[in-house]
Amino acid sequence: MEKTYSLSEIAMMSGFTERTLRSYLKQGLLNGEKTDGKWQFSEEEIDRFFSDPYVREGLRIKRSSVVFDFLSAPKAHQNHACVIIDRAVSLSEGTKISAFFCEEMQNAKDVTFNYGYDDNHCRIILAGDEAQVAGIMKKFNEADLS
Repeated sequence: MEKTYSLSEIAMMSGFTERTLRSYLKQGLLNGEKTDGKWQFSEEEIDRFFSDPYVREGLRIKRSSVVFDFLSAPKAHQNHACVIIDRAVSLSEGTKISAFFCEEMQNAKDVTFNYGYDDNHCRIILAGDEAQVAGIMKKFNEADLS
């Protein structure tokens, strides 16, 4: 069965709010199926959505803002980390990577996640509590995503 993504997972990957994504649905920039009252999106639809020039620019701005916010934040009382991963991957490999991080983010607190895929290349950005970011990265490095 093909993996589908929820509206909240797309929000998590992109950094767009669910409200913004609902607006994109109304505009026709994002297409999905409503099942049992919940939106579901295929991998192909997410790729098409992320490839749209208008959306691509918004994603670039969101990714940049995660790093900018990390760098400009006042010193925290706890340790923080920001990790940027760039991988040359196929769409199916990128989809497995995004699914891995979406799953991990369900249990993460105080961590921001952003995912982008463009021209056989994915970029993942994690920022937040150092121990949580390190734990997610350890699991990612040990995962068999082939």
